Amino acid sequence: MQKQTCPIMPRYDFLCFCCKDKGEINACQTDNFYLCIDRIYITRSNPLFIMTLQQLEYILAVDQFRHFAKAAEHCRVTQPTLSAMIQKLEDELETKIFDRSQQPICPTPVGRLIVEQAQVVLSQADRIKDIIEEEKHSLSGVFKLGILPTIAPYLLPRFFPQLMKKYPQLDIRVTEMKTKDIKQALLKGDIDAGIIATLPEKDEFRQTPLFYEQFYAYIARESDLFNNNIIRTSDLNDEQLWMLDEGHCFRDQLVRFCHMKAAQASQIAYRLGSMETFMRMVESGKGVTFIPELAIDQLNDTQKELVRPFAIPTPTRQIILITCEHFIRTTLLEVLTKEIQASVPREMLSLRATQVMV
Repeated sequence: MQKQTCPIMPRYDFLCFCCKDKGEINACQTDNFYLCIDRIYITRSNPLFIMTLQQLEYILAVDQFRHFAKAAEHCRVTQPTLSAMIQKLEDELETKIFDRSQQPICPTPVGRLIVEQAQVVLSQADRIKDIIEEEKHSLSGVFKLGILPTIAPYLLPRFFPQLMKKYPQLDIRVTEMKTKDIKQALLKGDIDAGIIATLPEKDEFRQTPLFYEQFYAYIARESDLFNNNIIRTSDLNDEQLWMLDEGHCFRDQLVRFCHMKAAQASQIAYRLGSMETFMRMVESGKGVTFIPELAIDQLNDTQKELVRPFAIPTPTRQIILITCEHFIRTTLLEVLTKEIQASVPREMLSLRATQVMV
């Protein structure tokens, strides 16, 4: 290892490492860290040791799954390999990152700090790749997308297959999440973008409008409302309502629009799992639920007979794409936005005079 003055940052030392598998590696010392593309070199009074990004990925996997075997499966390595790499790092740091005496495994107090810093380091490392991809205007690599469960089953089939066919080198990984979880995942760097309903104007995320989607009522044949051509909010007071649990913005928007204070506290609002479950309950002859506009295209003729519009002004939500302000891959976002907007009816791209945002 040869040491000389760093030409970029003269107050730091510049070192050249002879690496068996990579040849010479140049690194610059900053506060006892030697940085290169895929390794972090840390110096102490002890001999130099190497912390790899791979080790940090293993740490995050164990923290996520709280189980070494599941973490190894997620990282696509054997459990002995993952355990040995983490143990090696713990030995070099002279610190236990995980408390193995507890089940499930959990980080030690200092391990929690290491996990949090590992998230930052890996997120910043990914940004280096993003810079290169954006400079090339490349549509390849991994792109992690969070999407609301009330949007995913109706929107994804419209654009996702075509997008993958056009850009086969692009690996989009989709996760269904609630709005709160999408925002947290964006801030942690777990996902790159999210598709949600409207956020407040003053928010910490960059927002790209996609389209506007109207709400409809889905009514059982046995309901007193079945013969109504349109539904008014006052009609819903005595109905058995199938609604999503709290935390779903789809539910919150409808509760606000319909002024269903009684429904929030009474037994007429049944909170189960998914919108599809509620639709099956209505089809079996019980109650009323609500569906988004894109869901109608997936219904057969018999099911469409259960759909009723709201009276004007009709409740409508805006669907948006959000990213962190510093997200770099704008070319990819532009393509994704264009593909999504091309997949929905043109009249959904703007708010109609008969609609009201909820």
